[in-house]
Amino acid sequence: MNQSTTTLIGPDELAELLGGGRPPVLLDIRWALGGPPGAEEFAKGHLPGAHFVDLDTELAAPPGAAGRHPLPEPAVLQAALRRAGVSADREVVVYDAANSTSAARAWWLLRWAGHREVRVLDGGLAAWTEAGHPLSLSEPGDESVESGGAGDFTVRPGALATVDTDGAAGWPGLLLDARAGERYRGETEPVDPRAGHIPGAVSAPTMENVDAEGRFLPVGALAERFRGLGAGQDAEVAVYCGSGVTAAHTILALHLVGREATLYPGSWSEWSGDPARPAAIGPRPDGSDT
Repeated sequence: MNQSTTTLIGPDELAELLGGGRPPVLLDIRWALGGPPGAEEFAKGHLPGAHFVDLDTELAAPPGAAGRHPLPEPAVLQAALRRAGVSADREVVVYDAANSTSAARAWWLLRWAGHREVRVLDGGLAAWTEAGHPLSLSEPGDESVESGGAGDFTVRPGALATVDTDGAAGWPGLLLDARAGERYRGETEPVDPRAGHIPGAVSAPTMENVDAEGRFLPVGALAERFRGLGAGQDAEVAVYCGSGVTAAHTILALHLVGREATLYPGSWSEWSGDPARPAAIGPRPDGSDT
């Protein structure tokens, strides 16, 4: 099975599906660390029929000891998805502004919750408008592409693997750090308690999964990238980032090349908040310079 065709969708194919008799449910997951708020961007224009889902309050639990974006309570996630019309027997397409870094969180959560048909609009809203397709200012339900009403999807957590802090500390395989390289090396830390990375983790910046337009690299290029990082066929791979959001993007990229990986949801925001956990500084997994 070609994972690209079952995981990603282009704007023209999506437009054709939206014009059909039972279009997919569209979820707008625009979000950026530090803003602007995704709901404000949604109000300025979105794909016709899309529902906005808030990453901070509906795709994550409140921040705390478990990190900045802990996994949401199943009841909260279920309510948000049903409000948006998500049902088990209906395809869902998620998108964000361009590079899928926040859409991937929704993709991962839906699969973790047991949904079997979820795709990501490759290149996001930017790709949609570049292809000449229109945006809407209307609320869902008042558009030519109808939302289909409230959904009936039941969240059943656990369909995808996760690991906690102790598990990340003792991870037996390859642990990838999906943050930007300067954060991995400990040169800067804009949001979390301490700089550095989990000892033993390998730097794998999320933005190296996509091209300049925010579209995923071809499968061959992604496969070569992950082989170079040590993610061979026999490797057990786990991924973390700052708070479990962009790590899902790297898990999606691994999925495209036929590899499944485990998410550490608390990620560096949880790890660095515990002073008993060590932090490595520098370009190498063990923190050394050579």
